[in-house]
Amino acid sequence: MTFSFDKQIERRNTRAVKWDLVKALYGSEDVLPMWVADMDFEVPPAVKDALIERAKHGVFGYTFTDNALQDTITEWLEYKHDWKVKSASIQYSPGVIATLYMAIQTFTDKGDKVLIQTPVYPPFYDIVNRHERELIKNQLIVQENRYEINFEDFEAKLQQGVKAFILCNPHNPVGRVWTQAELERIVALCKKYNVLILSDEIHADLVYQPNKHIPVAKIDEDMTDQIITCMSPTKTFNLAGLQVSYAIVPDKQKRDELEKTFHKQGMHILNTMGITALDTAYNNGREWLDRLLDQLQTNINYVDKAFANHPEVNVFRPEGTYLIWLDFRELGLSQEELKEFLQKEAKVGLNDGASFGEEGTGFMRMNIACPFEIVQEGTTRIINALKK
Repeated sequence: MTFSFDKQIERRNTRAVKWDLVKALYGSEDVLPMWVADMDFEVPPAVKDALIERAKHGVFGYTFTDNALQDTITEWLEYKHDWKVKSASIQYSPGVIATLYMAIQTFTDKGDKVLIQTPVYPPFYDIVNRHERELIKNQLIVQENRYEINFEDFEAKLQQGVKAFILCNPHNPVGRVWTQAELERIVALCKKYNVLILSDEIHADLVYQPNKHIPVAKIDEDMTDQIITCMSPTKTFNLAGLQVSYAIVPDKQKRDELEKTFHKQGMHILNTMGITALDTAYNNGREWLDRLLDQLQTNINYVDKAFANHPEVNVFRPEGTYLIWLDFRELGLSQEELKEFLQKEAKVGLNDGASFGEEGTGFMRMNIACPFEIVQEGTTRIINALKK
């Protein structure tokens, strides 16, 4: 089957965050939005057909999850990541961030230290701060145009009595896919200092060769019960609006405690359409995903090559995700001046790098999960503004 990723779909007037909030966020309707992490591609045809059929049924009462859905998830994880997961370890949730919120509530107390690796996805800060935990940062370092973990600092921070560590793999926004060796060091140190690992692996399926996603829970069997892995088909198949995800929680006691917290917050049932989409995407979306990765690779290659002759912009080529971390520090602009330059001169709406932490000052994040013509247009607008 052939799939088209060059079709430009009109998303305006659908309450689309990316497109319908352009004027509110960037001050003008003619800004090209390349920010929030959803795709401008249609979902796999099988998913679209399944949702239409479900809608035709006309009744949308309470929906439960069953053994067949668990089997769908475990089969996907074995197919995609060579990871054999017990069905009983699956905990459903409307979203990965919701699960991380619940996990912090369940397994830490006010004042406990929680570690994150910066710059990182903005909600990670909220997860810690809104629950009145102490935020501890392990700043990633750049070596040879690639972000690396400062393991000396990582261990020093764990020694301060960190209770939980929120891992992002693949990492948003810098695009790193952590290697076997890096994950082994992470797990060994968390084991040494008895630190719970909460792993956000929502971009796990979006990884480019020769890189390979390795679930951190596969690293050390003795640490399995100290790891909660959050995953979802929403980034992979562009289903974010359907609110469906799951966590792998091998330890029964932790699973029971986490479930109690979900119920305490009144969260105990999935979206009917989300269930349909998850089931169909994992069962019928493999070929579509292969073609998607080809298209994303083409888009990344274009951006990388286009900026090669413009040293004022440094591209951090992603190993995973469909997000490109762009370094504009050579321009010598303040963050506010950089934002104004991109919005008013280039007419492109990107994610503000500083929103990922102070370490992101001078950077911007670009979403290239859109038809090639849009990637080309957005990149050309930036380059033309630089030439001026």
